[in-house]
Amino acid sequence: MLRRRMLTMLGIVLVVVLLLGGYKAWSIYQQVRMFSAPKPPVAVAVATASERAWQARLPAVGSLKALQGVNLSLEIAGTVRAIQFESGQQVKAGQPLLQLDSDVETALLGTAQADLGLAQLDYGRGAQLVDSRAISKGEFDRLNAVLLKNKATVAQLKASLAKKNIVAPFSGTIGIRRVDVGDYLASGTVIATLQDLSSLYVDFYVAEQAIPQLHVGQPVLVTVAAYPGQTFEGTISALNPKVDDSTRNILIRATLANPQGKLLPGMFANLQVVLPQPHNQVVVPEGAVAYTLYGNSVYVVGEKKDEQGKPVTGADNKPVLVAERRFVDTGERRDGLVIVSKGLSAGEQVVTGGQLKLTSGAAVSVSPDATLKAH
Repeated sequence: MLRRRMLTMLGIVLVVVLLLGGYKAWSIYQQVRMFSAPKPPVAVAVATASERAWQARLPAVGSLKALQGVNLSLEIAGTVRAIQFESGQQVKAGQPLLQLDSDVETALLGTAQADLGLAQLDYGRGAQLVDSRAISKGEFDRLNAVLLKNKATVAQLKASLAKKNIVAPFSGTIGIRRVDVGDYLASGTVIATLQDLSSLYVDFYVAEQAIPQLHVGQPVLVTVAAYPGQTFEGTISALNPKVDDSTRNILIRATLANPQGKLLPGMFANLQVVLPQPHNQVVVPEGAVAYTLYGNSVYVVGEKKDEQGKPVTGADNKPVLVAERRFVDTGERRDGLVIVSKGLSAGEQVVTGGQLKLTSGAAVSVSPDATLKAH
């Protein structure tokens, strides 16, 4: 009886084990089928690598400076009597701008001119008397010295009086005035800034290796943050004859017209020096290139080949397309395009959208990238 019960229990256990083993085997079989089944192609956007004449440019940054610009300041101290300009006004060369109190200098000039008149009379009489030897030659020399001294005094007072009136040294735009009528100003006080904005300089530095590519008259493209998307054209007007021995950079100056007065001195400028002799380069959209520490790469779309090198076709009798990851050497980037100097040929298709879902050799279905602009 006991033996029979044990045999029954062993039979039940065996049946359970067989059932569990069968279920596990069926589960593994389903997983194998699932993983061995071909994956559906990944939908990606593509663009064609093209070859075009590429005008190389040398990037740099610089600062704008006025063609002529000064801070108007006083050479001598005095009290402001009159201000003859408005802030932001356009002024002409020689136009009076500010007048200081000059009563003392005017009075002193009158006294000096009276002394000069008397010295001239004494000198005239002495010239007549010295010929008749009524006075000595030494006395005549003294009269001549007095005359010259009085002339110098008058000239000195006239120069001092002229400095009481500030005039515009050149035509331009005057800035915000910093003084008021009645202020006592010490020597060197700045009253306003004067800038000639008809043209501007832009000074920038480039590495000494770029010197052979630069020359006077070379075009320069300038952009500033104040006017995004707008480019101002200029030309190189001077190259510094000395390289900075601490940075090994050379100072370059370009000149650009500013007829509308949009650009102002002191603005930060981004520049691109247009280099001569354009070359044909293979370019692709920037979005096609993946930048990593291990190198830059693109996914190239092509037909899948069998062992004999023949295209593999799918169920629809169309060639199966796969994406191959390829490492490339890239160069200058501009206007949404990047140069590929090595690793890619013109006419090859590269993936511009959907790279995150790809692995090398993955099947893909392609569609044009609607986000790309026509170049």
